[in-house]
Amino acid sequence: MRRLLTVTALTVGLSSTAGCAGVRPVDAPATTAGSAPAAGAPTTAGSAPAGAGNTPAVCAAAQQASATGIRTYVEELGRMLAAAGANDSTGAEAARLRAEAALTGWRSALREQAARATDPQLTTLLSDMGAEVGAMGADVDAVDETELDRLQQRLDQLCPR
Repeated sequence: MRRLLTVTALTVGLSSTAGCAGVRPVDAPATTAGSAPAAGAPTTAGSAPAGAGNTPAVCAAAQQASATGIRTYVEELGRMLAAAGANDSTGAEAARLRAEAALTGWRSALREQAARATDPQLTTLLSDMGAEVGAMGADVDAVDETELDRLQQRLDQLCPR
């Protein structure tokens, strides 16, 4: 149970990180599609400074994939544990399969973004994260929250908000 609580706490941290990726600063003027912000106005998250390549877009996609993947994974692990506690082996197996599917989707999204990234450090990090996610299974004890947290901290450093 302690592990599930730890994974849930990690979910909150990842979700809050990804949630900031598309937030426009309060004092930034709203723009319409096809128009640019006024000169000197703050830009929205995800707009790239000159020479940044596609890092902002890759970062946003990777952070979204991480938030969605971990949230779905934890939800399904919770359902699996609840079903197992209620002696519902069919429900537990279905939830386990959905948890594994969430991991597969998360890993695939990270690998896709690693292939898109033009920044070699970001490519390496996303590949490492994909490998870590790929090593996880639908077993609460298999979650290495310390390693996931370390990788998330590296992503936060490469993908400032």
